[in-house]
Amino acid sequence: MTASYLYAASRTPFGRFGGALAGVRPDDLAATALSGVLAKAPGLDPSAIGDVFWGNANGAGEDNRNVGRMAVLLAGLPTSVPATTVNRLCGSSLDAAIMASRAIETGDADIVAAGGVESMTRAPWVLPKPSRGFPAGDTTAVSTTLGWRLVNERMPSEWTISLGECNELLQEKYGISRERQDEFAARSHELAAAAWAAGFYDQLVTPVDGVEMTRDESIREGTTAEKLAGLKTAFRPDGTITAGNASPLNDGAAALLIGSAAAAGSIGLDPVARIAGRGVHALDPQDFGFAPVEAANQALARAGISWSDIGAVELNEAFAVQSLACVDAWKIDPEIVNTKGGAIAIGHPLGASGARILGTLAHRLVESGEQWGLAAICIGVGQALAVVLENEATR
Repeated sequence: MTASYLYAASRTPFGRFGGALAGVRPDDLAATALSGVLAKAPGLDPSAIGDVFWGNANGAGEDNRNVGRMAVLLAGLPTSVPATTVNRLCGSSLDAAIMASRAIETGDADIVAAGGVESMTRAPWVLPKPSRGFPAGDTTAVSTTLGWRLVNERMPSEWTISLGECNELLQEKYGISRERQDEFAARSHELAAAAWAAGFYDQLVTPVDGVEMTRDESIREGTTAEKLAGLKTAFRPDGTITAGNASPLNDGAAALLIGSAAAAGSIGLDPVARIAGRGVHALDPQDFGFAPVEAANQALARAGISWSDIGAVELNEAFAVQSLACVDAWKIDPEIVNTKGGAIAIGHPLGASGARILGTLAHRLVESGEQWGLAAICIGVGQALAVVLENEATR
């Protein structure tokens, strides 16, 4: 088996729910990100792309019918380039990257694109089909933006509670205070704003045509823990989780270019990082926020390294409380986590977030010179994924 490498990454800026990207279809967002990553390899003949793996969590609206293939067509790639759409909810695009790396390593392809998209703004309302024609009663339209919908009544009730309530339970279990959560959230905004100001994201973000948005829309400069402490709790009157210490609803897309070592000549770039280890873990659905702990440990073991080797961590911030629970369990220095901001500030368009954190991680390794980094993401209904990268410049 050969090794797989990350060659390039690009994403759109992430928009707020109902914000600047609200008028852009998810398939167009996907095509923008895909075009953006391929623009980094202008010498690459697109017909050499062996496959495209694309993540998407909702898939109930304009992103239905295999949005990965739609992105390929809308981006102007040859019709000979195939594509599939992957749904592992919040982990969809990290799963797409994992599938792409396996395709490279098994020799099924030399060059693969991966990524994901979500427009949470444009996620539609859905109706269940009636069991017979012309029912006499009313029916309810269900929003597909976030969380459980059309729940099977055979599911245990403790599995189907809201994502926020799941994390209030996690807070109770691990004793993570509101103050710590607000401090973590304020840090996310501070670091994201600083990274944009320093130009870190300039080469990672592709603008969306016709949209006047130069950076991620949810970042709030000047956010402090003291300001966040004044927000009302969202899920329990006596709870700890607020709109300020949880990730917002967002729109956006992210893409990656992955290939073998031999593909460097065709791509016209040197690889940035080797995909060195992968991990997947599942547990009780209500405990999903803690699932990255074991997924990351698996990825490290498969890479043949330990936590002491890791110099950079990108952990998707679904909620501050679950991020802190994971960092505490890993017993790592929190200062190596999300140094360019995280999803609480940048945003969490479900299907795009995994590719975002992997691309950010690779570029953090380039900037810092650290050899090893890890990206991890929790996934609703009790799952998580993790990937270890090795900085190619340090090998």
